[in-house]
Amino acid sequence: MVKRILVLDDNHDILEVVHETLTYENFEVKSITEGDEVMPLVEEFNPDLVILDYRVAGANGGEICQAIKAHPKFGDVPVIIFSAYVNHSSDLFAYGCDAIINKPFDLTELVEKVNGLINS
Repeated sequence: MVKRILVLDDNHDILEVVHETLTYENFEVKSITEGDEVMPLVEEFNPDLVILDYRVAGANGGEICQAIKAHPKFGDVPVIIFSAYVNHSSDLFAYGCDAIINKPFDLTELVEKVNGLINS
């Protein structure tokens, strides 16, 4: 069965590269740019993994991560947070995420972290 990944980033270039990379790796990917779309899409799309940008226009990826982890049905879904703020990784883990990928990031690192979380 194809694994599903939901990706949130307000940078269209990053979103496109991540979408293409994960699609190439045979994942079903939904990409969005608005933080307020995450929870409704999590419920509709039922992802196996969620990737959130930490700083998204009008939203905080850490707080969205907390909402996913607090949801009774989706609390076990792995969440990766993208962040350009490398010095704040301990703060980011406090939101309950399963991994952090620092921007700029290597696509190989992205694929390895996704595979490690989604197949565990």
